[in-house]
Formats: sequence, C-alpha cells, structure tokens
Amino acid sequence: MTILITGGAGFIGSHLTQLHLERGDDVYVIDNLITGSLRNLETVANHPHFQCINADITQYDFSSLPSFDTIYHLASPASPIQYKKYPVETLLCNSFGTYRLLEFMKSSGSKRFLFTSTSEIYGDPLVHPQPESYWGNVNTLGPRACYDESKRFGEAICSTYVRKYNLDVRMARLFNTYGPNMEKNDGRVVSNFIVQALEQKPITIYGDGTQTRSFCYVSDTVDGIYKLATTEGLKGEVINIGNPDERTMIELATIIKKITLSSSEIVFQELDADDPKKRKPDIAHAKAKLGWEPKVALSEGLTATISYFKTLI
Repeated sequence: MTILITGGAGFIGSHLTQLHLERGDDVYVIDNLITGSLRNLETVANHPHFQCINADITQYDFSSLPSFDTIYHLASPASPIQYKKYPVETLLCNSFGTYRLLEFMKSSGSKRFLFTSTSEIYGDPLVHPQPESYWGNVNTLGPRACYDESKRFGEAICSTYVRKYNLDVRMARLFNTYGPNMEKNDGRVVSNFIVQALEQKPITIYGDGTQTRSFCYVSDTVDGIYKLATTEGLKGEVINIGNPDERTMIELATIIKKITLSSSEIVFQELDADDPKKRKPDIAHAKAKLGWEPKVALSEGLTATISYFKTLI
C-alpha cells in the first residue's frame, strides 16, 4: 500500500508512520515542522520505503505525488499552547488545507481519506459522556475557537465531499492522547505534570482540579485510527477514539507524583477561558464498528511516557 500522512513528524503522526512502515507500506510524510519534529522520525529517516517532504499543505503542489491507498490528514497544531501561538495557521490548515487534500484525493484517484478531528469539537460539553451524535457547545469567538471551529469545518467539508463526490472519507474524533514523542513544552496537561514532577517543580493545576479528562495512550489511538481507515464500509463515518477512563486533574497529578517519586507540591491557578469541565468519550460505535477499545491502563502508559521524558530532561 502507498500511504500519505500529513503532520507525520508530529506526536501521533510519527507513530502512525512507524506502524505503516512496519507493515511494509510506502509512506510519504508532509510536514512543515512548525510543531512537528524530525527527531520523531529519526529511526525511520533512512528507511527505503519512506519519504519526508518539508512543506505546508496550504501551499504545496500535490501534482507530483502518486495516487494513495490512504491519505491520513493529521497536520495541525493540536495543543492549546501551539494553536494559540499559530491561530491563523491552525485555521487555514484544517479548512483550506483539508479542502486542498480532498481536491487532490479526487483528482489523483486516491482511495481513502481519514481526517483526524478532535474531542474539542464538543467544546465545554452539556452532554456526558460525549457520543458522536452530540453537536457540541463551542464558543466561536473564544481563544480556543481557532482549533475547535476549524476542526468542525474540516468535518463539514469532509462530509460534503462524501455526499457530493462519493469519496471514501472517514473522521476520527481523538480524545487526549499521550505517550512518547510528545513535545516537552507543548502545554498538554500530561507533559506539563510530568516535566514539573521530574524537575521537582510545583505541579500546576488550572482551576480547582475537579475537571476531568480521559487519557488514551498513543498506541491505542494509532490502532483506532488505523482500524477506522482500513475497515470496509465506513465511508462518511465519524467515530470517537479515546479512553473512557475518566480522571480528575488532581487524580492525574497524584498518580504522576507517585510514579516519579516526586516531592513537588500541587498548586492551583485560574482556569483558562472555555476550558472544558468534563471530557469522556462514548466509544460504543468504535467497539461495534471497529472492534476497537483501548488496552493500555493509565498507570502503564504514564510509566512509559515518564521514561521517555526522562531522556529529554
């Protein structure tokens, strides 16, 4: 198979690249490296079936590329620090970039397209847990809107290309993935807590610590993405990929302190605007349609992630 992965030098994209190379596929990666890193691809850089293109999907000329069996669209800043630093780039990547990739799919005869959406499209949810049928509660004018709304637009244009052009496009709504290849300073809560704990600095919780997230280890997320892309008969489907093991921020900080043997104190600061109070996926569709559910327990995944971060500090 011939595979295209946009954002393949990023956290999740690099793991997906590794998976397809291990399967013997030819893998093309396009990444402009504003948030991705070639360090994540060091182990495959010289692989005979791998090609990395340093380019922006909103400008790149796709006409030189072959037809692909699967196009995975993962390109986009994905953490609050990243998309607040690059808000325009985030908006354009998930809107115009998605449009250009869908047009390339149509013109090249590529077979399948998987758009990585996000649990952020649910906003600060009024329904709990969140099923795919929930339309969300998003502030279109807030500081997170560049990410939330551009992903919602991405889903809308993907669905439109399914209806209008009969393209085989699928959408994965990812929930709080963590694991090796996360950036040290990406602002995600897992990386923040781990770095602070390892450096014996105060672990900073925003809000009172009762807000929740559901953390999915990267190998489980990538397995879910792969199954959504390769399972027959899922044209137009949108499916939650996440771990329903819901934890408070205080719980997460306490677990990380225990694993790292850290003496860091836990401190509290004001919660950011529009920060969701609860986040938990309903994965009934993933179980029924993909035969997928997460396998890695939080303590196991955090132990592996902490070991990775020790190499960065």
